[in-house]
Amino acid sequence: MKPVIVFKNVEHEGPGYLGDFLTQQNIPWQIINTNELSMIPTSILGYSGVVIMGGPMSVNDDLPWIAPLLDLIREAKAADIPLLGHCLGGQLISKAFGGVVSANSIKEIGWGEVSVTPNEAAKHWFGEIESFNSFHWHGETFSMPEGATHILASIHCQNQAYSIGKHLAFQSHIEVTAEMVKSWCEFGADELAEAATSPAVQQAEAMQQNLPVHCFFLNKVAKQVYGQWIKGLMH
Repeated sequence: MKPVIVFKNVEHEGPGYLGDFLTQQNIPWQIINTNELSMIPTSILGYSGVVIMGGPMSVNDDLPWIAPLLDLIREAKAADIPLLGHCLGGQLISKAFGGVVSANSIKEIGWGEVSVTPNEAAKHWFGEIESFNSFHWHGETFSMPEGATHILASIHCQNQAYSIGKHLAFQSHIEVTAEMVKSWCEFGADELAEAATSPAVQQAEAMQQNLPVHCFFLNKVAKQVYGQWIKGLMH
């Protein structure tokens, strides 16, 4: 089987639980750091699936790796190679598909409930799950590109996830592990301090309360979603 390619945009935002899941399923995967331009492939056809992780930058920033990555996303869609985006990754998929990424009404950081949209596409991805506590760390949001089906919302951000066929774009982070949350709190300490008054921002201490329990339940949701996503991988 061709490997799944995982694009990582910043050191501390790796694949998390998704990496563990792919390994458990005996699915080969490899990480490409987008900051190493020479490592970005010129074609996506050598891969069975494409995953794009998060990062503190904006898809609207003038960064040298964004244009080539958008091209690879479009190539994957044309070749029906499944795409999976987390936060910035979801925004990159949206931009590649003709959507718009802009500021959300407020920053959303920490644990917060998301509701599964009552439609057939959402049921395909989430099964019997109707709502769950996801992890958030974003200040921007994506519009729904043409052909997308809305599958997830939160009170502070309407477009939390959508699907187009085999492709999935998330605004929230269903991939986090306890170690990742702790690490992000350290890296994002200044941002947390600046956004302390926002009603949708938790501080580090609150985020880390009952952290193993939060991650245990989120991993169960991710396992359901990722289990559906891998069914579309190209052999």
